[in-house]
Amino acid sequence: MMKISGFTMGKNAHKLYYPLRHAVESILPIVDEFVVALGDSDPDDTTREELEKIGNDKVRIIDTVWDIEKYPQGMEHAHQTDIAREHCSGDWLFYLQSDEVVHEKYLPVIKERCEELLDDQDVEGLLFNYHHFWGDYDHLQDNHCWYRKEIRIIRNDPEIHSWESAQSFRRIPGFDGLNYRRQEETYKLKVAEVDAWIYHYGWVRPPDVMQNKIRALSTNHEGEEAVLRKVRQKKYPSHFDFGNLSRLTRFKGTHPKAMKPWIERFNWKDQLRYSGPSESLNPEKMKHDLPGYRFISWIEKHVLFNSRLGEFKNYRLLKR
Repeated sequence: MMKISGFTMGKNAHKLYYPLRHAVESILPIVDEFVVALGDSDPDDTTREELEKIGNDKVRIIDTVWDIEKYPQGMEHAHQTDIAREHCSGDWLFYLQSDEVVHEKYLPVIKERCEELLDDQDVEGLLFNYHHFWGDYDHLQDNHCWYRKEIRIIRNDPEIHSWESAQSFRRIPGFDGLNYRRQEETYKLKVAEVDAWIYHYGWVRPPDVMQNKIRALSTNHEGEEAVLRKVRQKKYPSHFDFGNLSRLTRFKGTHPKAMKPWIERFNWKDQLRYSGPSESLNPEKMKHDLPGYRFISWIEKHVLFNSRLGEFKNYRLLKR
C-alpha cells in the first residue's frame, strides 16, 4: 500500500510570520506522517506551540541546531530539509517550505498522481505550478525572476538531496553532506507534472516583519558581518516597500481553507501602496525591480505571450 510522507523545516517560523502550521495542515489528509525539523528558535518564538495545536499524531517534530558557519550561503536550509527528509518513511515524500500551502481541491489530484506513477521508477519526482503572492493576498508576482514550476514530491531515495538553498532537489551520488551548492556530479531529477499549484506566501507579511525576515535570510546567505555592514549603510529601512501593487497580476481564485485563520490576521493594507512608482522604493532593489529584468518581463508578457527567455529548469520533464 502506498505511503506518503510530508516534511519541512523551520526556525523562528511563527516569529517571522511563516504560516508553517497551516502548511502542515493543508496536506495532512493525504500524508501518513509529517516530519518537521524544528531549529533552535529564539525564546519568544511559538512555532512549537503552534504545531502542537494541530493535535494530530501524524505530526512529528525533530529538534535541530542550525550552524550557518558550517553551512553558509543558505545551505543550512538545504541541510535542515535533508534532516527532515531522512526521517521520512513513505514511498513518496511531499516537501513544503514553511510558507507554502496546498489548496484542498488539489489533494485528490495529487494522491491519484502518486498512485498512478508509484511503479514507474523512471519518475523521480513530481513538478508543481506556483502562485507567488506579494504584499497582500490579492496580488501575484509572475515576472521573469520568479520560478513558475518546482519539484515538491520526490521518491524516498537516499541519493536524492535538497539542493543549494533548498528551493529544489537533485540526485547526488556519494554526497558528503556538506556542499549543498555542489554542481559537478549532480543530476537533475526526472519528473512528471501534476495538475496542482503551490500557494507561496513568503512575501506576504506586515512591512516591518518583512524587513526582519529579509535580514534573517540575508544572514543565512551572506553571513552576519555582511548584514551588519548593510545595517550601518542603512540598507534595511524599518518598513519594506512592496511597490505599487495595482501594477501586478490580480489573483482571482480562492485561498486554501487551511489559510483562513492566517488570512484573517491581515491588518496592514494601509501600509501598502496601490499607486505611485511601480517598482519598490527600498534602498536595496529586488532583482525583478532592476531595469533590465523589468524590460525582459515586459517582452515576455506582451510580445512572447508569457513564454520565458532563458528560463532555468532544475529538472528533466518526462511525458507521463
